[in-house]
This record gives sequence, structure tokens and C-alpha cells, in this order.
Amino acid sequence: MTNVRNFCIIAHIDHGKSTLADRMLELTGVIHTGTNAQFLDSMDLERERGITIKAKAVRMPYRSRDGQDYILNLIDTPGHVDFNYEVSRSLKACEGAVLLVDVTQGVEAQTIANAYLAVDAGLEIIPVLNKIDLPNAMIDESRLQLEEMLSLSAADTLLVSGKLGTGVPELLEAIISRIPSPQGNSDGVLSCFIFDSYYDTYRGVIPHIRVFSGSITSGDKIMMKSTGKVFEVDEVGYFSPQLTPCQTLKAGDVGYLGAVIRDVADIQVGDTIISAAHPETPAIPRFGRSQSMVFCGIYPINTNDYTKLTTALEKFRLNDSSLVYEKETSTALGYGFRLGFLGMLHMEITIERLKREYGQDLIATMPSVVYRVVTRGGEALMIDNPSKFPPPDNIDHIEEPVVRARIIVPHKSIGPCMELSESKRGTLVDMAHPDAKRAILTYDFPLAEIITNYHDKLKSVSQGYASMDYDFVGYYPADLVKVDILVKGGPVDALSYITTRDGAVTRARALIHKLRKLIPRQHFEIPLQAVIGGKIIAREDIVPIRKDVLAKCYGGDISRKRKLLEKQREGKKRMKMVGAVEVPQEAFLSLLKMDE
Repeated sequence: MTNVRNFCIIAHIDHGKSTLADRMLELTGVIHTGTNAQFLDSMDLERERGITIKAKAVRMPYRSRDGQDYILNLIDTPGHVDFNYEVSRSLKACEGAVLLVDVTQGVEAQTIANAYLAVDAGLEIIPVLNKIDLPNAMIDESRLQLEEMLSLSAADTLLVSGKLGTGVPELLEAIISRIPSPQGNSDGVLSCFIFDSYYDTYRGVIPHIRVFSGSITSGDKIMMKSTGKVFEVDEVGYFSPQLTPCQTLKAGDVGYLGAVIRDVADIQVGDTIISAAHPETPAIPRFGRSQSMVFCGIYPINTNDYTKLTTALEKFRLNDSSLVYEKETSTALGYGFRLGFLGMLHMEITIERLKREYGQDLIATMPSVVYRVVTRGGEALMIDNPSKFPPPDNIDHIEEPVVRARIIVPHKSIGPCMELSESKRGTLVDMAHPDAKRAILTYDFPLAEIITNYHDKLKSVSQGYASMDYDFVGYYPADLVKVDILVKGGPVDALSYITTRDGAVTRARALIHKLRKLIPRQHFEIPLQAVIGGKIIAREDIVPIRKDVLAKCYGGDISRKRKLLEKQREGKKRMKMVGAVEVPQEAFLSLLKMDE
């Protein structure tokens, strides 16, 4: 174990984690590629969007300058705030972290958040400045920011270029000298921590594990601590980066095991694997639970695919344990699920992965947050779905979730950023100036205001230089109302939403106007209404398709024409009473893109 090092790379989004990982893999001989391919970003979505979504583990053999052979277990983590649960899980399997900073950008919001996560986990941090080969590199300023904002010594900071490989050999030597070797007894009782997993069609669930004590070999009987289920191990191995079988995994190692675990309910990320012969072995303390910030309903387009969607979600949750879901029913859309996400990007990626990787055809409803509704009887209800709100006359007050956001902006963009934040009901808490070029704005925001398009607008008004990170702070009372959308007099619960009383009419009119263009015309008139309680606040009508029944009348008495028109009028009246209106998927998607 003295020659094993477990570490991860943490940074703000786009600071070059995956490119640096490429150079490390090349230098240690794991891969042979001269391109910046972001080798560990193997998912199609990761390559399309240029971001890391899943943390990836890989084992690298390395011979140091003094001739010693080492095993370096690297975990490359995502940088976006919506995937910080992946980071917290990865930190649990490591003793050290490489904190990467892009010298053209400096220390950003997620750099600070990830550094705090590593400090809380008790990890040794190696500060590294990346992209030193670029002409606009701010090396001295970035060193100063690390010292002032994170109290990391400038003398201990390493300079690298992930693109060219400059400084990477020195970084590998620093990992060996600065990061402690794992602690544990290879001859002790087995204790493994599951930090990730995925479902293989032929082999069942494959858990990714960090062995803290004992050793595990093919043929061993293991037990899941939380469920008490016993399995026989048929393979153990490590990531190189493909699954590579080996004889045994010992204390300090990071790898995987196969045990033909068919039922996904038998295993969960964060659980402890112990020896079946020693069921009294204590569980390894779990990392903090994820807190869902954004909720939306998903429904299969074909109602017969509900069972397939259930299976897909069970398998997906093995690979993304921050996702929470429960069953729900909608009168408009049938049977589906209510999903909880860490943010809007997490929601987009999850729905896209369910469509691509699991072949699901889905409709997603409008995203919402969890509100605390206090009834007149004093009962506090936590409601994540507008359709579950009690009647307005039974509500005493509504409390909405509030988050504290740290926004790092250049000085020239402070005005536009403050203007945008105030338009989103933000309250300025603090303003600090860590250096001569940037400011840190601390705002309290209603979560519902920033989950949709605040981050995109922030990037726009700051020419892409602003960065943001936020934490949940609590629930506060607000003047909110529930708006119901009626199509032909019937409520479509999937289109209901919660908004402020002041902005309800403006938003309702915009939505009704959009729906009028999206819902196809019928042979009868379709009224669209937005309602608060019993009061209509917006209305538009979809005019009917008119068939020219007089086309065949090329002359004759007027009474004949009147008779045909009266017959048509009666038919339209009957049709309006029994005709059903199908709301297309685009109508639900339009809610996601509502720009207030």
C-alpha cells in the first residue's frame, strides 16, 4: 500500500481536467494518442457538449525518478455545479485531490466549492495552474487568488499545460511525494465502499469499489451491509481504463467486482460491502445525501411503455445516484414519474440519456421546485407538483426555497449582473473584491427564479466571464399563486405552474399565446384559458377549421343554403361537446423555454 496513491482532479467547468488526464494516461503508457481527445469522456453527450458528466476511474502504473514503481488511481470528475454529487462521491475514494485552475480565467465559483468539498473530506490538495502555454495566461494573479481566496501556498502551486504536457511529469512526482498512501490492513476483515455502479445486460450490476480493509478475490462470499443480501464474487479487477480482471483487490485499491447481481434493488451507491462470514463488520460512513433542487414529471409517449420506463429508471439510478424519483399520475398524460434533479443541466442530460441509452420516448413537464404550503389548519405540506396544491381558500401562506449564490464577475460586468439579479428577485447580501479585476457578489435568490435561464443570461451579460455556485439556505414566505391552464374548459394538470402574483398575468398571456400556435386546429372552437382559483386572467380561442358546405350549391333558393349551414352548426355543436383535444409534446417543451 505504500506504493499506491488515490487521487482525483477537481476544477471549475472547462478548466482542462480531462485534457490533463489524457497527458497523465499517455505519460504512464495507459493510452497512446497524440490528440486532445478527452479519452475518459467516452459518452456521446460528453463529447457533443464538451463537458464531463460522469466521474471516471483509471489505474496508471508509474515508475518514479528514484526507480520506485507506483500505482496511481485517478478519478476524473465533472466541473459543473449540477454534477457536484459525482465529485463528493469520488472524494470518498481518494486521499488527495489535484485542484486545477485555468490561468486565463483564474479561480472561479466552482473552484472554490470543490476546494471546500476536498477540505471537508480531509484530502491533501495540490494546487495546479493549467494552460500556461496560452498568451493571455495570468500566472501571478492566479497564484495570488489561490492564496487569498483558498489559503493555498503560492510556493506549492505547480504550473502545467494539459495541451502540451508541460509540467505533467513534475505533477506526477508531486502526487507521489505529497499525497499520503492509503491506510488499512490487507489481512483484516473485508470492508469496501461502493462509490459508483452501472448495469450490464449480461453480467448484472457492476459496482465500482474502494477497498478500505481486507482483500477480495473471485469465489469470495460477500454481503451488502444495508440489505443483508449475499452474493458470490465471480470476477474482480481494475480500470485501465477498460475493465481489466486481476487476481485480487487489496486494502487501498480502487476497482470493480462482478457477482451476478440481477436485481438493481439489492445494491445502492454509498453502501458497504463486507464478508458474509463477518456480518458484524460496521458500515463505512456515507457521504452526504444529494439535495434535489429541480423537479419535473416524465411520461412515456406510448402508455404501454410505462413498464419499460420503470426498468430504465432503476438501471439509470445505479449510474446516477443523485437522481430521485417516485410514481405519479396525470389526468392529461397518464402514468409516469416525478423526478428530482440537482439543476436544469442535470435534468436536460438525464432526459437525453434516457432517450439515447435506454430508448425511451418521453414527455417532460414544466420544471418546478418544492414549495412549503402552510394550510389554515397549521399543517405544513411539502409539494413538488403544482397539481397537488390544496384549494386556494385552504392555504394560509406559501414558502419558497431560497439559495445563496456566489457570483464571480469582472468589474466591468458588475452593473449588468446586479441588474439581472434584481430582475430575478435577488437580494444582495455581500460584495467583496478579492483582486483588482474581479468581484464576488453574494445574492439570496428564490430557487425558482434561477433554475431556468438565469445562468445563461449571466454568461451573456458578462461576455462569458461570470461564474456561479449556489447552496440551499431555507424556506421563506412569498406572495405566490398557482396558475391552471384550461383547454376547452378542462384543466391540463401538466401545464399548471406556480408564479408570483405580480407576474402571473404577463406570464399567463405569453403562455396562452404560445399554446394557441402549438395546438392544432379542430373542426370546433377551442378556448384556452389561464385561471387563478376561479378567476380567468388570460384567454385566447383557437378558431375552428371551416368546411365550405355551400360549395355544391351553384344556385337555387337561399333556404337550401340556410338548411345546410344550420345542419353544419348543429354538427359543430355536437362535436364540441364530445371532441377531445390532444395537447402536443411541443406545448410542454415550450414551457421549458418560456423566456420571461
